[in-house]
Amino acid sequence: MAKRLFDILFSLGWLIAFSPLLLLVALLVRLRLGSPVLFIQERPGKDGRPFRMVKFRTMTDARDAAGNLLPDTERLTPLGRFLRASTLDEFPEMWNVLRGEMSVVGPRPLMMRYLPRYNAFQRRRMEVLPGVTGWAQVNGRNALSWDEKFALDVWYVDHRSLWLDLRIVVLTFFRVFARSGIDHGPDHTMPEFMGDGH
Repeated sequence: MAKRLFDILFSLGWLIAFSPLLLLVALLVRLRLGSPVLFIQERPGKDGRPFRMVKFRTMTDARDAAGNLLPDTERLTPLGRFLRASTLDEFPEMWNVLRGEMSVVGPRPLMMRYLPRYNAFQRRRMEVLPGVTGWAQVNGRNALSWDEKFALDVWYVDHRSLWLDLRIVVLTFFRVFARSGIDHGPDHTMPEFMGDGH
């Protein structure tokens, strides 16, 4: 109950306080990338239940001659790279927190297609609500291997508390400011998770 109250107060205050910045980013995305401004994708929530996660769009819809989308690295724009590196693209996720689909702190929601690839240990990350930031994010983020990321996520599940959440929130601000553990190659993304054989 305390965690949910914290999530509501934090996300509501965040959306109100940063509303001018959210509007500015939305305008820049609209001018540079066109519509839609928001990127909405189904992700697994607690216990694997799907929800629609909201982020700012960072890539174009560029396609090849056959009509297929180009690789992410070719569709990611300089603005998109900046939004990802600064985590500004994730600011709209506070709406998901306010709705109770996410928490401020928790394991980051990954792709729906990863669900059947998890082993029993990795699946434990879904015992809690996914978060905007998390223990893995303040301990390396995309610079981590998948094994390290899952180990940190499960550690959080076993040790979660309101005080740990507050610590992670504070560390997140320092990590983002220092741009520590942000990049994983030129596209600021993790490689595809393929299961135990990754």
